[in-house]
Amino acid sequence: MQAARQCSVCARCAVGGLVRNQTDFSQLQRRGVASIRFLSSSESRRSTVHRPADLTNPTNVSLASLSLGHGLWQVENLSHDSLIRRAASVVTDSSSTFLSQATLALSDALTDYSKAVHSRIAFQKRYLSSLGKLSPAEEGSLQQSISSWRAEAAERQSECKRYETTWNSAVNLCKIAADAAYSSGAQQASISIRTNIKVAESQLEEARKLSAEAEKKLAETKVEEIERMAEYAAFLEGSDEYEIQEAYLRED
Repeated sequence: MQAARQCSVCARCAVGGLVRNQTDFSQLQRRGVASIRFLSSSESRRSTVHRPADLTNPTNVSLASLSLGHGLWQVENLSHDSLIRRAASVVTDSSSTFLSQATLALSDALTDYSKAVHSRIAFQKRYLSSLGKLSPAEEGSLQQSISSWRAEAAERQSECKRYETTWNSAVNLCKIAADAAYSSGAQQASISIRTNIKVAESQLEEARKLSAEAEKKLAETKVEEIERMAEYAAFLEGSDEYEIQEAYLRED
């Protein structure tokens, strides 16, 4: 009896195991079919998707750049007018920088020229006031200083003329840039650069004034030099006549 029960249990276990094995096998079959379908559909999709272009090919690089540039162009919506206005603004900025540098250079040159002229005047006045009172060595030293400052002033004056030419060119360029900016629609840039021209002119006004005053004093000093040298020559001539008369009287 017990053996019969054990046989019955074994039979049920065997049947259950067979059923489970069949079920697992069916599931494996379904998974396999699903996997095959997935792979097939993936392969199909892969065949329809475009592969990335080879960026080592110059043609592909150019096309990619063109595509990127075209995209940016559409995003920013740059028209011909807007590009011209931007270019005009760049020109006005560059012209203003040129004018600023030329103004600074000319202003410094005018200031240095004025200092050289005033130094020459100071040594020249000192020499004129000391005529007949200096030793030959002192007189030679003063004359050498005057000559040195005269050469310095001439060099600075030549520098002023050179920077003056550059400054005038910068002003003309700024005026052309202002007209171009205005005609292109960049009114603000045109107004700004015209204002910069006026500022540059006002900055040079003081330096030009100092230079003109120095030249005026130099001219006055030259007139004074001529008069003083004439007086000194007359004095020396009179001294010679006096000495001659004294010698004649002593001989008598």
